[in-house]
Amino acid sequence: MNTSPPARITQQLFEESGLASSHEPIAMSDVDALLTRHYRLSGRLERLATEKDDTFRLRTGSADHLVKVSPPDEAVAVVALQTAVMRHLETEAPHLPVQRVKETTEGNDNVLIETEEGGVRVLRVFDFVEGAVLAKTNPTHHQLAEAGQMLGRVDLALRSFRHPADERRLVWDLRYFDQLRELIEYTPGAAHRRLAHEVFRLFHATVVPKLGDLETQVIHGDYSPYNVLVDPRADSFVTGVIDFGDSMRSALIFDPAVSLANLLGRTPRDPWREARSFVAGYERARPINDTELPLLPVAALARLTLRALVTQWRAERVPERRDYLLGHAADDWVNLERAMAVAMEEVVDRLLSTRHDTP
Repeated sequence: MNTSPPARITQQLFEESGLASSHEPIAMSDVDALLTRHYRLSGRLERLATEKDDTFRLRTGSADHLVKVSPPDEAVAVVALQTAVMRHLETEAPHLPVQRVKETTEGNDNVLIETEEGGVRVLRVFDFVEGAVLAKTNPTHHQLAEAGQMLGRVDLALRSFRHPADERRLVWDLRYFDQLRELIEYTPGAAHRRLAHEVFRLFHATVVPKLGDLETQVIHGDYSPYNVLVDPRADSFVTGVIDFGDSMRSALIFDPAVSLANLLGRTPRDPWREARSFVAGYERARPINDTELPLLPVAALARLTLRALVTQWRAERVPERRDYLLGHAADDWVNLERAMAVAMEEVVDRLLSTRHDTP
């Protein structure tokens, strides 16, 4: 296992993604004071586990809110991008169940907090969207297709969106996956390293040569089962789309790839079954280019591999978030091995044969 510092490109991507270091959690008393002063909100705050920021649920007795304070090393412009994406969807596609941003009493989208170190953190308040996260349910084929169709609708609504910070660099952006090969050496376990090497080989051979030709736009960036709220009793199934913290301009095909990465291997006898259901629904809203569809399963494998590698790297360096990180990636290597057992040609053939299915 490699214990030396990462190469410059890797370190830069982690830093720009706000993942390179830990920070002192903001005091709940400070959050209380800011909410009272700028939002005229008060109630009971509950700290929630997250990847990098400070997040709270505020219970006021009449309505609940989600309160987020950005990490000190996340640029203010990047937070503004995330908010602007949500505002755009609220205006252009008000029918979509996207989490809403609450304005301050001064009419602003956020509150800036100056730190003792000279940095700036951003506090924002959102409506709290009720519902179970997709990850905690056992969705049917039809329900997975509904989840896929919702992402397709979000992507369609974001086609015209532009922002000065939308070219941000993010370690999760698969455009940089091929440059992160060194992360393999930080992973204990020869079997895991062999799997990762094979995924990098596949990605380098199939996706990298076509990166410059892929359709691009601003995407959600993390439409995972933990950021999709659902109600199995509702006709539409999806009741909320949350967490636009990874929004960026990238290859459009990488948006559904994130979702597929989280669905791989969950049905061991047919490890791509749930992914096919999701794609069938996604294409009802936004058909995938014929030239790009064969790249989707490889991109999904890359995303799953990337999460496994990044999680291991961060869990050792940010111990206070270790349980959260490892909990979200507990089955990544097992699911990756199951998915890799199916030939890519077979996966692509089945995606092509079912792409116009109507669940």
